[in-house]
Amino acid sequence: MPETTIWICPVCGQSLTEFDKTLKCPKNHSFDKARSGYVHLLPVRQKHARLPGDNPGMVRARRDFLNRNYYQPLRTALCRTAELHQPGVLLDAGCGEGYYTGEISRTLGTGASCYGIDISKTAADFAARQDKQTRYAVGSVFHLPVAGASCDMLTSVFAPFCGTEFLRVLKPEGIFVMVIPAARHLWELKQAVYDRPYENQVRDYALEHFRFLEKINCNQKIFLETNQDIQNLFAMTPYAYRTSAHERERLQALQNLEVRTEFEILIYQKEA
Repeated sequence: MPETTIWICPVCGQSLTEFDKTLKCPKNHSFDKARSGYVHLLPVRQKHARLPGDNPGMVRARRDFLNRNYYQPLRTALCRTAELHQPGVLLDAGCGEGYYTGEISRTLGTGASCYGIDISKTAADFAARQDKQTRYAVGSVFHLPVAGASCDMLTSVFAPFCGTEFLRVLKPEGIFVMVIPAARHLWELKQAVYDRPYENQVRDYALEHFRFLEKINCNQKIFLETNQDIQNLFAMTPYAYRTSAHERERLQALQNLEVRTEFEILIYQKEA
């Protein structure tokens, strides 16, 4: 049986209907689902590279680290937030390999329709392989292939923010949940690697056309048991792009490390 979705055609903007392994719009533009289950909705004109987003090595590092459940408290807090608001339709914009998306989907159960989108083809493929309950797509958060006013809740976990698109796809008074690192997130890791560690910049919480509801702090100390865990964590961060060879030697020398994790879960409601 054909199923309606919140996905829209990236060519003409009309709604996409799912027919088993294919999605089609009324103008007969067709998009085949990959073997793992995701659909590719990123047109060539929106690509800024041949393979946009996180590369396979970065995705594997994040998957391997997260599967060790160091960030389980954050995932649990996000699931509780979703349960509290009981969205009928939830979109995770910038879902990565689905660590948070899949657990939220399992928590909400069959009463919710969950979607995840990421610009990385590798990430969407990883997510779809391990989570068959959520619909995944390759696409940009700056040009979401999502129908307007179709989502009760939108989550953004360490992902790029695009207020105009998030407002467009959220229903009136829909809930927006954003996760950001706090000022001293991973402070001990920075101390171990850099001569002059610096705090994260935490921006003003105010967002245009959103009403700020609540901040939830999710802080803990974690003990990284192996150098591989440390390397995987570092590969997940923006610091990986701007680290010298000397600093990487320090990173390689670390056998284990206790480090603080500090997250801020910011909850907003779209203004009516």
